[in-house]
Amino acid sequence: MLLAIDIGNTEVTLGVFDGVKLARSYRVSSETRRTADEAALLLRQIAPELSGKSHASVIASVVPPQTAIFAEAVKQVLGKAPLEVTAASAPWLPIDYRDPAAVGADRIANAVAAIERHGTPTVIVDFGTATTFDVISKDGRYLGGVIAPGVLTAAENLIRRAARLGAFEIKPPARVVGRSTEESLQSGLLYGAVGQVDAIVRRIAAEARMRPKVIATGGLAKAIAPHSKTIQKVDANLTLHGLRTIYERRGNKRR
Repeated sequence: MLLAIDIGNTEVTLGVFDGVKLARSYRVSSETRRTADEAALLLRQIAPELSGKSHASVIASVVPPQTAIFAEAVKQVLGKAPLEVTAASAPWLPIDYRDPAAVGADRIANAVAAIERHGTPTVIVDFGTATTFDVISKDGRYLGGVIAPGVLTAAENLIRRAARLGAFEIKPPARVVGRSTEESLQSGLLYGAVGQVDAIVRRIAAEARMRPKVIATGGLAKAIAPHSKTIQKVDANLTLHGLRTIYERRGNKRR
């Protein structure tokens, strides 16, 4: 079995693979302060079948302090360190960034999984703390991408900076024109995100002269995708599948 861990700025996504099948996945807060012992306890609760056995693990992280904590937790539970994914972990993926090492591990995993699961050319839209767009050419090159403020990030900043606005649930309102402050906020955040995605995807397609498959992933993908005219499919666990593929192609050499 394989434990895959994707550490983002807002959430930690954990997946347990039995071969190529994702048996279970979980999302927990990455903003909660944990010691390595507490993270190990969390892993034992989530996947008790992994404890004390010689199973494997792989981590992608954009939060270095959390990387060290979860890496130590994995060593406590599995008895060996995880494979830590970087931009160099998928040498078969050509990266056209000026500095390939600057591409986040999660974006590398997304690109690897998108090519394997959905083909090329592809645009991956990942709704996380930031909304990221990753562009894969027809011949499987990582061309680069776009980074925009995430939907929840925008909502939190709006509430913090506007004294008369309160917290609200991000969901489709009954109508575009809100009849209350909450409905107006829901409309603005949701349809603003939809408009942003469709506009950016169309610009990418025109600039790259491609007709890409557009795959959405991340926490809010299922809420936003039904309203988008460019998103074709939601693959909620895309990053985890990318980590599995990277481990299968690289991690087995470490045994």
